[in-house]
Amino acid sequence: MIKFLLVTIVLLIALGGAARLLVAGGAKSLEMADRIIGPRGGAGLRVADQPYGREARRFLDIWAPDNVQEGDPLPVIVFFYGGGWDSGQREYYGFIGRALAREGFMTVIPDYRLVPQAHWPDFLEDGAAAIAWTRAHVGALGGDPDRIALMGHSAGAYIAAMLALDPTWLQRAGSDPADLRGVAALAGPYDFLPIKRGDRADRAMGQVRPAERTQPVSFARGDAPPFWLASGEEDRTVRPRSSRQLAAAIRRAGGSAVLRLYPRLGHAGIILAMTRPFRFRAPVLAEVSDFLRGVTGRRLVAARAAPPAAAARESAAE
Repeated sequence: MIKFLLVTIVLLIALGGAARLLVAGGAKSLEMADRIIGPRGGAGLRVADQPYGREARRFLDIWAPDNVQEGDPLPVIVFFYGGGWDSGQREYYGFIGRALAREGFMTVIPDYRLVPQAHWPDFLEDGAAAIAWTRAHVGALGGDPDRIALMGHSAGAYIAAMLALDPTWLQRAGSDPADLRGVAALAGPYDFLPIKRGDRADRAMGQVRPAERTQPVSFARGDAPPFWLASGEEDRTVRPRSSRQLAAAIRRAGGSAVLRLYPRLGHAGIILAMTRPFRFRAPVLAEVSDFLRGVTGRRLVAARAAPPAAAARESAAE
């Protein structure tokens, strides 16, 4: 009875166009809703609280499908959550771990250092260390170290893009962007100069000179891993222009970048659409999973067709 009431409330919120009320509680609320309403089985937490270095907040969790087969290693996704570089914790993103694991991926979700205790490039160094740890150890857990892709949302998409485009950080960690199969980046900031004084980007990296060093678009190159860049057309936090600009820069350099713009989705809505109760809003999970299967060399199932009204449309980079 309690579960029925919760399902009813969530559906009323969604259908009433007030999903933002649930989102206002942050990823913690999404995780709670997904646990209560989402399906049972199909994926589980394989490793929890795993250190990947000695620095503060260098811990990660690993999610995997229930039916991991010995001798059949899984493609691996390293997911970086968002939070404006000053908030977030991996425990609240189990809904991402479960969703991707049910699609056939081993999913690594690391924490990283945050403002004000840390600043640029600390979170890039942490992300690079997490990827290097994953490549060195995931084979023993049933993952394929040669089929690793990155994914992120918002500030996490920034981290994923920087690590894939600027070789500095992965090379310092003993790895290389050439080891990556692709990058799926949702609603990330990639081209945001001049930085507005006093905002979150200013607090995270406003003192860096030259400021171009902080911009993923500055490192667009033709030999980068393939990119899948997605944004909600109603995003007022990180406007779709950012994804358009990076897609265009990568294409001009001769690289591969797919741009997806989702109508009626905002900044939080694009990640909300990956949770079980709200997947009807846009086929984000289906499309990102299809991209990730393609770049990691495994296509387990075809992406589910979306209703015409909910389908995302591809937009040419401007």
